[in-house]
Amino acid sequence: MTAPPRIFDRQAYRARRTRAASAGRDLILIEDAAAQAALRISAINRRFARGLDLHSRALAFPVLEPLAETWVRTGNLSVTLSLASDDEWLPFADESFDLVTSILSLHAVNDLPGTLLQIRRVLKPDGLFIAAMFGGETLKELRVAFAAAEEATLGGVSPRVAPFADVRDVGGLLQRAGFALPVADVERTVIRYRELPRLFADLRAIGETNVLADRRKHALSKRTLAAVVREYQTRFADSEGRFPATFEIVFLTGWAPHESQQKPLRPGSAKTRLSDALGSIEHSAGERVPVRRPKP
Repeated sequence: MTAPPRIFDRQAYRARRTRAASAGRDLILIEDAAAQAALRISAINRRFARGLDLHSRALAFPVLEPLAETWVRTGNLSVTLSLASDDEWLPFADESFDLVTSILSLHAVNDLPGTLLQIRRVLKPDGLFIAAMFGGETLKELRVAFAAAEEATLGGVSPRVAPFADVRDVGGLLQRAGFALPVADVERTVIRYRELPRLFADLRAIGETNVLADRRKHALSKRTLAAVVREYQTRFADSEGRFPATFEIVFLTGWAPHESQQKPLRPGSAKTRLSDALGSIEHSAGERVPVRRPKP
């Protein structure tokens, strides 16, 4: 089996998430993402017995906690967690949980298809998986500004902003992993900053600075940083001079298959013709429709 490409430096990501957690500061959009996920779960009108939370942030988990009777929490080493574990390897027996959640962590795994397969494996039949992850439009302004600034000052572009997954691709991955009734939808938020360094500070505060495996390891020069600010301002600043930053959050929902779940009808099993409902005439494929010619 071919190993998945190494896009992210997982060791660096764990270190930055640990450092951010010790600082105790989160963006409000993290709590909002957790609230949106909790709302989706609450709409099911079912209390789950045993939940597994994968590396959700400190601000997110209290929102999810009332939705299951007991929880196992994974992530970086912390006294508040049940288990220190990486999202790319789930050391649990098959069918161990009836709810699995993850808030803003899965975007940084190298093998998302493999991780989804593992999540599907540890779910009991009719168990629910719901996650929020950064999507493809996230930080699109910063990506463009960095590329233009590095081209101008360094003569070339290096990886700076992660290639976040597209919602259509993620929906397909849920199906491939064997989830029933898969759904992927998107929420977008634009935060406007008075100064660009404040955006950088917020990304550090949630441990989401550059951890791409092929990133430049040396610090950004003042000349290039000034060019980034200039490009960002020229291309994206609003009429008040503020810097907009887009955050796209993709919500994933899928169920472990169970015989009680709704299933699509077999082709040809419908009892009512669409043409009857529309009041139109139905013609089979390839059938020639007679044309009435006016009498001379």
